Amino acid sequence: MSFIPSSAPLLFFDSGIGGLSVLKAVQDALPNAPIVFAADYAGLPYGTKTEAEISAPVPALIGRLVERYRPRLVTIACNTACTIALAHVRAALDVPVVGTVPAIKPAAEATQSGVIGLLGTDATVRQTYVDKLHKDHAPNMKLLRHAAPELVSAAEAKMRGEPVDPAVYVRAMAGLMDQPDGARLDVVVLGCTHFPLIEDELRAAAPHVKFVDGAAGIARRIRHLTKDHTWPVDPEEGTFVTTGPVAALNTLLPALSGFGLTQISSL
Repeated sequence: MSFIPSSAPLLFFDSGIGGLSVLKAVQDALPNAPIVFAADYAGLPYGTKTEAEISAPVPALIGRLVERYRPRLVTIACNTACTIALAHVRAALDVPVVGTVPAIKPAAEATQSGVIGLLGTDATVRQTYVDKLHKDHAPNMKLLRHAAPELVSAAEAKMRGEPVDPAVYVRAMAGLMDQPDGARLDVVVLGCTHFPLIEDELRAAAPHVKFVDGAAGIARRIRHLTKDHTWPVDPEEGTFVTTGPVAALNTLLPALSGFGLTQISSL
C-alpha cells in the first residue's frame, strides 16, 4: 500500500443530502476520519434522469472531486448513481470506490412472509441490476417495487426544517401495499439514501413493516478497506461541497453541522 497521509479524506458523493444516512454509519465506525461530502445539487434529482444522463456526467464529476480533494476512498452514497454508473466510476479512478445498492439481501434474511418491498427512485427500481440482486439473494421471494420520487423532496425538506405533508409517506407505502400480495409485505428496502432520513415518518405510515438499508454494511466495508490506515488523532471539521449555489444551502447548515460538515464550498 502506498503512503496515505492521515489527512486524506473519505469522499462521499450523492445527488443531494441523502448520503448523510450513509455518512452517519461511517462516522460511528470511524469517528476521526476526515470527511468531504459532495452533493450534485445542480443535477438533483437523479431518479428522474435517463441512464445516459447519469452514466457519463457522474464519473466525470467524481473525477474532478478526486483531483481536488485527493481522497483515500470514494463512496457513491446514491443508489441511482451506483446502479447505473458504478462500473464506469471504478474504471475511471485509481482509488477504491464503494457503492450503495438496494439492500435486498438483508431484506431477504429478515422477512417472515417471503414478500419484500423496494422503495426507490424511478431510475433505480427499473434497473436490471435490481433484477440481478433479486435473482441472487431472494430468488424464491416476491419483490414488490415502487418508485417514490416524492420521498426525495420530503427528505430534503425535512433536513431543511420545512414541513412535509404526512400523506406523502402514506402514498409511498400504499404504492407497495396496494399491489398483489402487498398485504403480506413485512420488510421494505429503502433503496435511496434519502429515505432512511425519513424512516420514522415511513414507519408511522406502516407500523407493521421493518425497514432496511445498506448503511451499516457500507460502514463495515469502508472500515475493512481502511483497516491499515492512519487517522488524525482528533476529529476535524468536515467539508460539504455543492455543484449548486452555496447560498441555497443556508437552511441546511444546521443539519450539516450536526454531521461535522462546517466547511462549505462549491465545485
